[in-house]
Amino acid sequence: MTRIKGGLLHAKRRRGILKHTRGFRWGRKSKIKVAKVAKMKAGQHAFNSRKTKKRLNRGLWNVKINAAAREVGVSYSKLIGLLKKKNIGLDRKILASLGEKREAIFRHLVSLAK
Repeated sequence: MTRIKGGLLHAKRRRGILKHTRGFRWGRKSKIKVAKVAKMKAGQHAFNSRKTKKRLNRGLWNVKINAAAREVGVSYSKLIGLLKKKNIGLDRKILASLGEKREAIFRHLVSLAK
């Protein structure tokens, strides 16, 4: 039986890797060995950055809630405690957007919690 070299699949695999590394600098966009490593590392960085983004956003929401709560006359920790006691199940993302864009609704929410 004759040997089939499989050149088409080899070229397709290389093309796929180089497609992912198109905007990279220096040899990482054109040299296959370096591009493989760069693609793997880029995936790891993307995974870590998705986790970091969640962490940073939650911190930002806490700061926004604290600023809005202090305008009403209550601290962040007391507000969160009051909301938990009254079983008001709004998450921090919603609370931050209410405090930033809808002050009247936020004030009403705080008065309900008190």
